[in-house]
Amino acid sequence: MGNNLVLKGEDHMGKTELVEVISKKADISKKAAGRLVDIMLESIEGGLKEGDSVDLKGFGKFEMKQRAARVGRNPRTGEEIEIPAATVPVFKPSKALKAAVSVEAEEII
Repeated sequence: MGNNLVLKGEDHMGKTELVEVISKKADISKKAAGRLVDIMLESIEGGLKEGDSVDLKGFGKFEMKQRAARVGRNPRTGEEIEIPAATVPVFKPSKALKAAVSVEAEEII
């Protein structure tokens, strides 16, 4: 890819950093970039709430998965506890994203 989106001096990218990168790359205000990020996140959330998967070709797929009930352990007491079943959002990266990230990760290391 070659486009280093992480700002210099940062080892992560949060929403604020993403808005700044979009603002610079698209030559738009941070306010407009922030609104675009909000709309995208709201749209993904809305799709998931409706039971739809959100598939962004070349990036990945957001969907809801059923997680089975299981027995866990209280880390403080060691006591076994029942963790109930839950429906949770998951993200599955595309092959293209995995390939792009693994190549860039090798360059960093």
